Amino acid sequence: MPHDHASHDDPHALLPVDPALRVKALESLLTKKGLIDPAALDEIIDTYENKIGPRNGALVVARAWSNPAFRAALLEDATAVVADLGFYGRQGEHMVAVENTDSVHNMVVCTLCSCYPWPLLGIPPGWYKSDAYRARVVREPRKVLADFGVVLPDETAVRVWDSTAEMRYLVIPKRPAGTEGMDEAALMALVTRDSMIGTGLAGQP
Repeated sequence: MPHDHASHDDPHALLPVDPALRVKALESLLTKKGLIDPAALDEIIDTYENKIGPRNGALVVARAWSNPAFRAALLEDATAVVADLGFYGRQGEHMVAVENTDSVHNMVVCTLCSCYPWPLLGIPPGWYKSDAYRARVVREPRKVLADFGVVLPDETAVRVWDSTAEMRYLVIPKRPAGTEGMDEAALMALVTRDSMIGTGLAGQP
């Protein structure tokens, strides 16, 4: 596709191949030109990495586990439900919640780039943006899950959702057994970022 291959006349072709080095090169160039403030950039990254992180998504999942009416509304219209909680904005405009069950396990990928629900999960992990994950998860999702240490029963189907600029997905992992008496805060501690992407499972109490 056109966006996958830079021409030799494209200035982006001069950037390093490694994504981390490319980001650093772009950051240095934009700082030198006075277009960005590194301190402001660090604050934005800290906000998404540590203050938002996966905590917002964990709250949504914990509430879905403990509140049937909330869960039903979330599965019906996730965009409206998470917006009511104050989780909206750039990279989170159009949300769909998909629920893992005994019969279906959901995984999320963005096959074209790295579309990801920032307001719920924070900054996407490096592996989510990698070519290897984006290509393999569609072809061999069970092998990818195994790489993450997740082995599912043969009778559990695996469904892969392709996130786009128009639609982003939140996986509601299965609620762990033995958590019936736990409150929302305790349940949140069991919800991992990977479990909300579908490459992991919720923690055990």
